[in-house]
Amino acid sequence: MKANLRSIQKQRRYSEEFKRSIVSDYESGKYSVLQLERLHGVGNPTIYKWIYKYSTFNQEGYRVVESKSSSQSKVKDLERKVRELEALLGRKQVKIEYLETMMEVAKEELNIDIKKNFDTSQSNGLKGGKQR
Repeated sequence: MKANLRSIQKQRRYSEEFKRSIVSDYESGKYSVLQLERLHGVGNPTIYKWIYKYSTFNQEGYRVVESKSSSQSKVKDLERKVRELEALLGRKQVKIEYLETMMEVAKEELNIDIKKNFDTSQSNGLKGGKQR
């Protein structure tokens, strides 16, 4: 019985839509073949077959060469962007804390409540002033 189990080959079948979506992700420059391989668990020879079959740019007989440095530069650019966004977020958080402190100081020292309260009713305008 075990001998029969070993002779059965397990192959995956992928839909045409899935294949075309992987090729379009590759052609758009979002992902490299290596990234697509890791992301979807499909071997890169299979992905290259799909590229040759469905791609409008690449044809069979022409080798698709990806530079590791281009993949690494994409990763470095993304890491740089993350650092910039984290720094921006930190600056915004400091600004928010500063403004909240200023509102507390205004309330305590000047008796001015700057925070928006949803329970307060709207003012009726100037009391005792001229009405037009």
